[in-house]
Amino acid sequence: MPRAPYEIWQSVNLKMTRAALALAIALAFGSPMAGQAAGPDAGDRLELTDQQVKAIRIAPVREVDFVTTESAVGNIDFDEDLEAQIFPPYQGKVLQIFVRGGDRVRKTQILFTIDSPDLVQAESTLISDDAQLRLTDRALARAKDLYRAHGMAQKDYDQAISDQQTAEGALRAARDGVRIFGKNDAEIEHIVAARHVDPALIVRSPIDGIVVSRNAAPGVFVQPGTAPAPLTVADTSIMWMLANATEDLSASFKVGQAVSVQVAAYPGRAFNGRLAAVGTVIDPATRRFVLRTEIADPEHVLRSGMFANFTIFTGDPVRSLAVPMSGVVREGDGTESVWVTSDQRHFVRRSVSIGREQNGYRQIIDGLREGELVVTDGAVFLSNMLTADPT
Repeated sequence: MPRAPYEIWQSVNLKMTRAALALAIALAFGSPMAGQAAGPDAGDRLELTDQQVKAIRIAPVREVDFVTTESAVGNIDFDEDLEAQIFPPYQGKVLQIFVRGGDRVRKTQILFTIDSPDLVQAESTLISDDAQLRLTDRALARAKDLYRAHGMAQKDYDQAISDQQTAEGALRAARDGVRIFGKNDAEIEHIVAARHVDPALIVRSPIDGIVVSRNAAPGVFVQPGTAPAPLTVADTSIMWMLANATEDLSASFKVGQAVSVQVAAYPGRAFNGRLAAVGTVIDPATRRFVLRTEIADPEHVLRSGMFANFTIFTGDPVRSLAVPMSGVVREGDGTESVWVTSDQRHFVRRSVSIGREQNGYRQIIDGLREGELVVTDGAVFLSNMLTADPT
């Protein structure tokens, strides 16, 4: 039964594809058929011409150190131990903000002020208690004079002493009540002397760092502990790198292991540190847990939220035979092979078992001996020469 036009076209197209592959190999290495070893036992063998040998690279198999690592992905974040959300100690309306996002601030630097009714009440109490102490001081002085002149009963004199001591204690408490609003002793003395109530509550930075967020403006009413914080200050000289590792690797990681981290913003640059914490909880949705690394960043080049790739060194280096990646060919049946030669003219394809891939090398578990000569560049073309069918 004659073949359908589609089948004829498919057959012709397959032959044309094979012919094109053979032509490409021929241009690079010469005629592939002429390069194959003759005889029925040729098998996976090739004999190359001098011109073809010049187009490949050959080197002896040698040992390379392969480090034991595991990979994970994650992101950069601020060190929570060095990050402060700045809330006012009492509620009030923002009067002024003295910094902007990205500004570097020092510890105790004024960040913003609020109009605080609580501060007004505390300062009013301070002024009142100071006046009360002055009054009781004068009353006690008169009582002493009368008592010495036998013009006052003992109980009245004792009452005057008690009133003065009570007023003295109340003033100390009032001073402390104003002090918790951030007022120092000089400012407290000024309030008492001037009898002036200042409603501006000063909020200062508790740490050195950078203003990483600003969520308030003059006129906005703010309260302690009510998100978002008016300002957030973070010390970015040390950053956290949070990796998400899969559940099956949970036994591989320990605190103190070396970590190398790469971010897209700085290709080729590694940020090195050590595992500071290994998560103890598996996320039921993703089946992953968190690894935390602390990375010194004195140049402040890292940004919170950056995507990062983590390499965690989980064991001592293993020394093993290795071949450059370009010397290993993945065949159509899924096996891995290399091309071995003893005279740099005749080549034999040999199946190998491979392991890790690091720094441009593939670890050879089985199939080669140290010192054997293998093709390190051009191996894939030899495999194509062997399998190409120009007909």
